[in-house]
Amino acid sequence: MGQELEAWETSGGLDVDHRWKVLGVGFAANASFAAAFSGIPTTAIFLRNGYHIDNGGLGLVLGMLGLGIAVSELPWGLLTDRWGDRRVLLLGLLTTAAALAAMACFVVPRGGDAPGIVPLALGLLAVGLLGGSVNGSSGRAVMAWFREGERGLAMSIRQTAVPAGGGFGALTLPSLAAHFGFLAVYGVLAALCAVTAWFAWRWLHEPPEQAALFVAAGQAAQADGRHQGVSAASVSPLCDIGVWRVALGIGVLCVPQLAVVTFATVFLHDFGRAGVVGISATMAAVQTGAAIARVWSGRWTDRHGNRRQYMRVCSVLTALLFATLALIAAGAGGAHGLVTAVLAAMVVLGGVSASAWHGVAYTELATLAGTRRAGTALAMGNTCAFMTLFVTPLAIPPLLAATSWPVVWAIASLCALLALPIFPRPLRAARYVSGVRV
Repeated sequence: MGQELEAWETSGGLDVDHRWKVLGVGFAANASFAAAFSGIPTTAIFLRNGYHIDNGGLGLVLGMLGLGIAVSELPWGLLTDRWGDRRVLLLGLLTTAAALAAMACFVVPRGGDAPGIVPLALGLLAVGLLGGSVNGSSGRAVMAWFREGERGLAMSIRQTAVPAGGGFGALTLPSLAAHFGFLAVYGVLAALCAVTAWFAWRWLHEPPEQAALFVAAGQAAQADGRHQGVSAASVSPLCDIGVWRVALGIGVLCVPQLAVVTFATVFLHDFGRAGVVGISATMAAVQTGAAIARVWSGRWTDRHGNRRQYMRVCSVLTALLFATLALIAAGAGGAHGLVTAVLAAMVVLGGVSASAWHGVAYTELATLAGTRRAGTALAMGNTCAFMTLFVTPLAIPPLLAATSWPVVWAIASLCALLALPIFPRPLRAARYVSGVRV
């Protein structure tokens, strides 16, 4: 069946030109939503001042965004496997744009009046609930249009949209919030989702049915013993311990990444005494570095067939970098130019390492589940990841009040290390050249 699959794909069963358009739609969809869930936290200082909330309230409203995504991911993933990528992605993007537009109209500070923490929290919860549709649906489309040996690169490019969108948010949203207020912040984000929905309507289609069937069958035939001869498409990812181990490992390893995304701006401002320009540049560097690392990681693991090993190495490296950040912060006698620069550099290095593995991990998830069930498997990983986005910003303020920033980064380091025994152990490496196993 593997040879049959290769013959079908080589003969044009999967449109080589169109699949890059599908990947582009997946990239744009993830970038649009990432600009919201990664970009809004970079406006933390302005959220705190404009809405008259403290660090605890800030953690709550940012956590609600993550909670909405976490709660909705699995239902959206199951719906994607049932309805297909196109319907779910269009529905999700359009409703997310509508939610952001509603926030721009009704949930923004005006002059000295603030709408309060409850409308803000509910608005961000709604954005998360609706935007959770983007992740699984776009990922399933990419898995359907690309073949094994190329999917790591394709999925990593798609996952690169998260830091790319976050980087766009980090560069633009703080300035928009400072000069034009949150009407502009939410309005720009709504426009991004609406424009992406048009591209999805234009280009995102399911692959030819026969090709999809061949892909699913080929994946089952190529499975390296993980299901012991049982078709991946016939086993629900919800009953697969291997899928759960990858998903749970993703959730734990997301703790240091999301600690940087949600509270690094506060850390650099309050502890490092950095200005808005320096903070924006640092966060943009984190997202840019993560984007580059994700593409390189996908290509590297495609060539070497070592996805699981790479995930485990990232776990250890991230733990070391955040432990170093904790030690530097603990030893800093006072904030000045050099100390601030070193802290910013460590935030960048740690943030990049904590993000580099995403595309690789999600490719492993989808491969374990099979293309037909990829929506559910990807949703499981995203549920764990975004539950972390809910818990992390809620946990940091009380932890910070009881201890200090070095302790916060030390715990982030410990969480990265905990992912090591959770991720499945590596299997025998398989190498692919132009999609063919060698």
